[in-house]
Amino acid sequence: MSSTSARTAGWGALAVLCAVIFLDALDVSMVGVALPAIQADLGLSPSSLQWVVSGYVLGYGGLLLLGGRTADLLGRRRVFLAALGVFAVASLLGGIVDDGTLLIAARFIKGMSAAFTAPAALSIITTTFPEGPERNRALSVFTASGASGFSLGLVLSGLLTELDWRATFLMPVPVAVIALVAAVKVLPKGNEDRAEGGYDLIGAFLITASMLLLVFTVVQAPEAGWLSVRTLGSLVVSFALLGLFVFAELRVKHPLVRLGLLRSAPIVRANLGLVILFGSYVGFQFVAMQYFQNLLHWSAMQTALAFLPAGVLVAVTSTKMGDFADRFGTAKLIVIGSAALAGGYAIFLGIDESPSLGGLVIPGMVLLGIAFALSFPSLNIQATNGVDDDEQGLASGLLNTSGQVGGAIVLAVVTAVLTSGSQSGITIDSLKTSITVPLILAVVGLLISATGLSFRKAPAVEAEEAKVYETV
Repeated sequence: MSSTSARTAGWGALAVLCAVIFLDALDVSMVGVALPAIQADLGLSPSSLQWVVSGYVLGYGGLLLLGGRTADLLGRRRVFLAALGVFAVASLLGGIVDDGTLLIAARFIKGMSAAFTAPAALSIITTTFPEGPERNRALSVFTASGASGFSLGLVLSGLLTELDWRATFLMPVPVAVIALVAAVKVLPKGNEDRAEGGYDLIGAFLITASMLLLVFTVVQAPEAGWLSVRTLGSLVVSFALLGLFVFAELRVKHPLVRLGLLRSAPIVRANLGLVILFGSYVGFQFVAMQYFQNLLHWSAMQTALAFLPAGVLVAVTSTKMGDFADRFGTAKLIVIGSAALAGGYAIFLGIDESPSLGGLVIPGMVLLGIAFALSFPSLNIQATNGVDDDEQGLASGLLNTSGQVGGAIVLAVVTAVLTSGSQSGITIDSLKTSITVPLILAVVGLLISATGLSFRKAPAVEAEEAKVYETV
């Protein structure tokens, strides 16, 4: 195959992968506006209703590392196609069930399937496109699709909920089926090559159990109590499992996670950056939903339109981030994005009973859109630069795990802050207090990202310094 034909085939595969990551990200946020309608139709209690959201995050965040390594070992194309088929079936089931428990189960299965499609898709890209400008452009388009799906999820949810809440679950089905058929034809079969080494079953069990228990604990903590025996005991067990995982990885012949990856400062900063970016925005989104719908009594459509500026900005500008990364380096883009993130949250500290669209809502959302457009692609590029092809699934799984687990933890903390000490329900003061959590995180993220700055280094040197050493 000529270089031109190979390049065309690569970009055709990228289009399919972008459609799927758009769906994966869409499912994280799209259900938000539909929750009141789901609760009314299925008769769910508030504690049960949260699991419609948390079930997806639990399956997604808990299995991402396993999904990434499975893609490396069993073949990225094979794992991607199988997981996408499960995603389509689970989407269909979620749209037709009439029982809350079955709906939550369908969401959990969808999250599990996304835990395999997301890292497989990212590693297909990073092994198809050579490191440098071409890969950066591909990654910027790919991450723009994911960021757009997450940002536009609430907008689409508002539109579909006006018809029927089930439409939010059924809409992904035909898209997933079309993407599956296209993927069979366009995904390069060369990515069926498997990484060397065996399957670390002990490590897979320990890290999956630790992540599942951690996400489950923080989701349940606001209801059970952060200082309850149940919560503290579960956290102790979760961290004990994590410690056993590290102990095992240092001794097995073929570890699930080569801990030498974490010797790369850019990779560590990228993972911490996504914890903060995604986690703080999930928490903020929850607070904003309470503010717009419960306090201001906006409709689903009005609430969705409030998030439109951020979503459109991300969709329009994120595809250009690969060129910016080539020119300026990812570190500078992440710092600017972190500053915009903190600025957006700071603006929303000025909320009141009559918010100004031009003075508060739109400027705040625009800054948050800038933050995502700059930071999300740059973090993905930074997290995979210098990683060998046979560990790209691991690196992408590690990054996505950071985002999902960060989202679950921050959401739980924000929920606890919002509801604690408020006997009269949600108030402007409690909303402002809860927004300080994302704001503080954004400031911490800015400080962390600033440690990676060096104005004397060219992007090529920055990429070279991201090389991951072979030894632990």
